[in-house]
Amino acid sequence: MSRQPAGKEARHVVTVRVVRVFTDHAGRHGNPLGIIENAPVTVPDRDRRQAIAAALGYSETVFIDDPDKALITIYTPLRELPFAGHPAVGAAWMIARLTGAHPEVLRMPGGDAATWTDQDGVWVRAPLAITPPWWHERLTSAEQVDALTGPINPAQEMTQVWAWQDETTGTVRARTFAGRLGIVEDEATGSASMRLAAALGRRLIIHHGHGSIVHAEPGPPGHAAIGGHVTEDDPRSL
Repeated sequence: MSRQPAGKEARHVVTVRVVRVFTDHAGRHGNPLGIIENAPVTVPDRDRRQAIAAALGYSETVFIDDPDKALITIYTPLRELPFAGHPAVGAAWMIARLTGAHPEVLRMPGGDAATWTDQDGVWVRAPLAITPPWWHERLTSAEQVDALTGPINPAQEMTQVWAWQDETTGTVRARTFAGRLGIVEDEATGSASMRLAAALGRRLIIHHGHGSIVHAEPGPPGHAAIGGHVTEDDPRSL
């Protein structure tokens, strides 16, 4: 009979469902997100969850703790977060598929967030107080945003760099850099886009990263919402 080596905890293979959040209408681009179902059974230990998030290397990984209650936790490669935009949207999309009904409220350590769907995809509205402390740096043109090879200043982090692509229609070009979270550049950042919509006081269509599309809108006071389309890729195993 084989035995587990002394001091070693038995670990099972974990199946990770992989989605891309904020894709374009053809299902291209989007920010990859790892999702682990039945997390209290498959990955009950917080240190193990953090290790999985680091091994996957996505900007965030979601652990679904109770799909019927829409209860989740979110980890970056370096730490747990109370809330993050693209994981919340991706989790709401996945929970709808697991339970057969879209949740009305998503529950996270940072608080509850309303969620719904429309022609622009899956939406999540949350208090701005639970979003990460993003800084917004405005440039004069979308071409300047495109030309960036990293943060404007090497010491700058947790920054969304943006410019109007078409101010009349509320269309924005944006990229984000988040070294503090272990993310050199995030393909599509929901929470930063929420803060930008709130700061500008209007609904936005944000062309993010290499081709992702984020919809964002302010309100009610102290809140903002982000929405977009989600598509699923092949799963991974760890």
